[in-house]
Amino acid sequence: MKPTSARIILCTFCAFFFLTITPSFAKPVELRCEYLTNPLGIDAARPRFSWRLEDPSQGAGQSAYQIWVGTDSAGLLQGKALVWNSIKVVSNKTLITYAGPPLQAFSKYYWAIASWGVDGQRTLSSVANFETGMQKASNWKGAWISDTRDVNLKPAPYFRKTFETNKSIRSARAYIAVAGLYELSINGQAIGNHRLDPMYTRFDRRTMYVTHDVTKQVQKGKNAIGVLLGNGWYNHQSTAVWFFHEAPWRNRPTFCLDLRITYTDGSVETISSGKDWKTALSPIIFNSIYTAEHYDARLEQPNWNQPNFDDAQWKTVILRPAPSTNLVAQVMHPIRDVEAISPKSMRKINDTTYLYDLGRNISGVVSLRVSGAAGTRIRLRHTERLNAEGRSDMSNIDVHYRPTDNTDPFQTDIFILSGRGEERFMPRFNYKGFQYVEVSSNQAITLSENSLKGYFMHSDLPVLGKVQSSSSTLDKIWFATNNSYLSNLFGYPTDCPQREKNGWTGDAHIASETGLYNFDGITVYEKWLADHRDEQQPNGVLPSIVPTSGWGYEWGNGPDWTSTIAIIPWNVYLFYGDSKLLEDCYDNIKRYVDAISDRSQGHLTTWGLGDWVPVKSKAPVELTSSIYYYVDATILARTAQLLNKKADYTTYSALATQIKAAINAKYLNRETGIYGNGTQTEMSAPLHWGIVPSELQAKVAANLAQRVKADGAHLDVGLLGTKTILNALSDNGYADLAYQIAAQEDFPSWGWWIKNGATTLYENWPIDAKSDISMNHIMFGEIGAWYYKALGGIKPDPAAPGFKNILLNPHFVKGLDRFQASFKTPQGELVSSWERTAQGISYKVVVPPNSSASLSLELLPGQKVWNKGRVLDNAGKNVMVQQVNAGNYEFVIK
Repeated sequence: MKPTSARIILCTFCAFFFLTITPSFAKPVELRCEYLTNPLGIDAARPRFSWRLEDPSQGAGQSAYQIWVGTDSAGLLQGKALVWNSIKVVSNKTLITYAGPPLQAFSKYYWAIASWGVDGQRTLSSVANFETGMQKASNWKGAWISDTRDVNLKPAPYFRKTFETNKSIRSARAYIAVAGLYELSINGQAIGNHRLDPMYTRFDRRTMYVTHDVTKQVQKGKNAIGVLLGNGWYNHQSTAVWFFHEAPWRNRPTFCLDLRITYTDGSVETISSGKDWKTALSPIIFNSIYTAEHYDARLEQPNWNQPNFDDAQWKTVILRPAPSTNLVAQVMHPIRDVEAISPKSMRKINDTTYLYDLGRNISGVVSLRVSGAAGTRIRLRHTERLNAEGRSDMSNIDVHYRPTDNTDPFQTDIFILSGRGEERFMPRFNYKGFQYVEVSSNQAITLSENSLKGYFMHSDLPVLGKVQSSSSTLDKIWFATNNSYLSNLFGYPTDCPQREKNGWTGDAHIASETGLYNFDGITVYEKWLADHRDEQQPNGVLPSIVPTSGWGYEWGNGPDWTSTIAIIPWNVYLFYGDSKLLEDCYDNIKRYVDAISDRSQGHLTTWGLGDWVPVKSKAPVELTSSIYYYVDATILARTAQLLNKKADYTTYSALATQIKAAINAKYLNRETGIYGNGTQTEMSAPLHWGIVPSELQAKVAANLAQRVKADGAHLDVGLLGTKTILNALSDNGYADLAYQIAAQEDFPSWGWWIKNGATTLYENWPIDAKSDISMNHIMFGEIGAWYYKALGGIKPDPAAPGFKNILLNPHFVKGLDRFQASFKTPQGELVSSWERTAQGISYKVVVPPNSSASLSLELLPGQKVWNKGRVLDNAGKNVMVQQVNAGNYEFVIK
C-alpha cells in the first residue's frame, strides 16, 4: 500500500523528534548506492542501498529501518518531493533494493535511513544522493565520431568543439561512451582523476560510458571540449600470441559524447558529438595497452583544448556506427594513480644511460622530467629484474610478444624532446609491470634521482582488511599478496601486469577470497561476471580468458579454470549477503554445468588444465576437474534453492551427489584413506571441497598430514593445490602443520620468495625457472585469505551471509606469538586478535553491530576458557562453543 502524505508527514515528525532527544545509537553510516558513495550516472532500474551501523554498545543491532528517496535534499524528511517511502520495516537488513516508481534519467535523488536499535530507539542517517544516467540508449543525442577508419594509423587523435553559454549554469554533466580509451578536458582542464577509462569489455557486445560532473569547468561565454582517444584493447596494434590484433571488433577508436547543461532557469541544453567537431593528430605517435607509449613533444599543439585555439587546419570528423547497441553505465571503482613511489636508488651507467630501482614491483607507469635538445630520443625500458651485469632484463616477460618489426619495443616508452626547457612525460594509455626503469638516450642527458617517479596504478578499491603478526615473514607475504592482487586489477582481474594482462579465469577464482577479505571488490566482480555472460557461447562454453577477442575457447578452459562463473558469484553472496550476481548469472551457471555434463563420462571429466605449475607432483586432471564439476553443481543447486527453483534444486543436488560418488569410486581407497597416489593436491582438494565421506575425513586428513611431513612440511602443489592445502589442514585438525608450510623460508615456499627480495608473488616456485617466471602473479595468492580464515578464524556463515553471523574459529598455532586480523564486514569492523601471554593465550574479538558470531575455541587437554574472571563451561570437550552478540570480548585460554 502506498503511504499517504499524512502518514509521511507523521513519520517525518517522529524522525525529527527522536533525532533531537535520543543518543546516537544504531546510527546508519557509510550510506552507499550500488556499493558506491554518491554515485553519478547509474542505470540500475532498482538500485541497491546499503549502510553500516555505528553503535559501540554490547548487543547492538538494528530491529527496523525506514528509507526515504526524494528529489529535494532539504525537504526529504519533511515529506517534500518524495519518490519512495518504505515506511517502517521490521528487519535487521542493511542491504535494500529500491521499490519505488521508475526513476527518471538525468535526475539527482536524495536518500536517508532511519534505523531502530534493539532497544527501540530510532536514529537518522545523514542524507546521501545518487544520480541517474542515460537509463536507455534512446536518450543519447550525440553521434559516434572518429577521425578515420584506418586501424593502422598510429598517432592518437585529438577532437575538439567550441560552444557558447549565455545563461547562468546550475549543473553540467558530461556523458562519454568510448570504444578505446579517452581523456576528456573542458577549457583546458582535465576532467576527473580516472585512468584508462572506460573499462575493457567485449566491445561489440557491451560498451561502457562514464559520467563526469563538469559544473565547475563549464563557464559562461565561450567554451571548448577536448577529447584525446587511445587504442586500449579496441584497436590493438601490437602483436602477441593471443591475436588481439585480429579482434572482431577492431577499429579506429571512436566516441559519443553528450554534455548536458542545466541552467538556473530550469532549461536544459545538450552539446553533443557530431559532424561539427574537428580533429587532428596528437603528439602521442603510438600507444599500446600491451607494450608502451611513444610521444613526440615536437608535435605538441599548445592550448589545443582551449576556446580560442585556431583549429582552421584541423579536419572534420567522420561519423561511425556504434560499436554495440548495448551502452551501459560504468558503475564501479575506477583505475587511478593510487600511490606515488620515489626511486629507492638511481645508478648512472654512462652519460646516456641511467638505471632506477623503485624498490618494489608494481603495475603502472613512471613520469620523467628531463631537459635536452630538440629531437633527443629517450627510451624508458621497464623490467622486473636485472641481468648479471646489473642492466634491465626483459627475458622473463617478453616471451609471448610477437613483434613484426623493431618499432614497438616491449614495455619501452619512447619520448622525443621538443627542446623547450624541462619537459615532462607520463604515458596516458598504457601501464606496465616493473621494478626497474632503464632510461637511455641517443644524446647525453643529465638526470637525478628526483627526475623519475613511479605511479602504482590499479582499480582503486577501498581497503577492508588488515593483518599483523609477530612474524615479519608472514606480514611481508601478506603485503606481497595484496600488491599482486592490486597489480592485477584493472577493471577486471588479470594474471600479470606485464607479459599478458589477460583475465585468466583460474587465477581469479583462486584469489577471489583473498581479494574479498582485503578489498571492497564487488563492483569489479559484478562487471567482470557481465563480461563472462557476454563471452559465453550458446552451448555454455566459456573461454579461459575474459574478456577475449576469441582466443581461449579451445585451450585453458574447463571446470578448473572457468568455474569463475559459479565460484565468484557464490563468494560475493557469502561476503556481501547480496544474491543479485547469483541471480544475474543463474542461467549461465546452469548452461555451464550442462556443458560439463555433455563432455563428461560417468560423471567424471578430463576437461581442464589441471594443477598448473606444480612443484614436482601433479594430480590427475580428471580428479581436479571433476572436483570443480562437483563444486559448480553444488553451487547451482544451492542457488536454485535460494531462488526457489525447486525442480532445478532437485536435479542438480542429485547430479552433485552422483559426481561425488563417481570421484570417490575411482580415486578413493577406502581401506587406506588415500586418494590416487596420495600427493598433496590429491589429498587436500577432496578434503577442502567436501568430497571425502564424513566417516573417512579424519583418516584422509591424517594421511595428508603424513604426506606433508614426508615432504619436509613444504609445498608440493600447483595452482589448484595452493587453494586447498592450507585450508584442508587447518580445517581438519592440523593448523600447526599448515602454519609450518606457510612460514617456511626455504624452497619451495612463499617465504623463499620473500627472502630473495620479492615484494609481489611469483608465477613459479623456483626463482630461476626457465619458463612461467613472471614476478607479479596473483595465482598463488590464496594464502592471503587463509590468514583470515585460519589464523583469524573468520569465515562467513552460508546460513546468514554477509557476515550477519560470523563463524569464528581462530587457530593459535605453534611458532606464532601474536596475530590480528581486522575486516570491515557489511555490518561493520570485525577484529579477531590473539597473543601469547604469561597467563596463557589472550583472545580478543570485536563483533560488529547488527552481527552475531558462532565462536569455537579449540583447547588442549586440561585447558579452560576464562571470561571476566570466570570459567566457561566446555562440557568436558576439547572445544568451547559459544554464540555471542555484537560487542567487545576477551577470552583467556589457560
